[in-house]
Amino acid sequence: MTTGPSSHDTHLPRSTVLVVDDNPQNVELIQAYLETLDCVTHVAVDGLDALAKVPQVSPDLILLDIMMPKLSGFEVCRRLKADPKTRDIPILMVTALNELGDIERGVESGTDDFLTKPINKLELLTRVKSLLRVRHLKGQLERTLAYLSDMESVENQRSGRGQN
Repeated sequence: MTTGPSSHDTHLPRSTVLVVDDNPQNVELIQAYLETLDCVTHVAVDGLDALAKVPQVSPDLILLDIMMPKLSGFEVCRRLKADPKTRDIPILMVTALNELGDIERGVESGTDDFLTKPINKLELLTRVKSLLRVRHLKGQLERTLAYLSDMESVENQRSGRGQN
């Protein structure tokens, strides 16, 4: 589902969001709430589906339900955060759980933030925008550092410092 930009979010580049939830009503609600953002949403129906889709869609953010069949959100999060290719993707756990032990388990698995059900639209959009902003700023920083490193290498080669 592709949605159009909002005048408030023009500073956020187009983003890809993976919504992982086994409940179609939850997915529909989240997608409806995200329509105000300039993002493309993809859906995974369980934990195994999420792990398969992440390399296919390269999401900028994952909205991850905790209680799912086949593989829990905790385990999906742990696996994604353990993989160097996916560890930097922000994960927002969406859950009906609000026990302290569940929150601790989520933090231990590597989640970046929590959102409790029932989902509040303003809270969802605020957290999504914040996590996407951090994701895109980190990407800009990494590109800038790589560019500076390349420029330094070129300068070292020109001045003869790069030769042995």
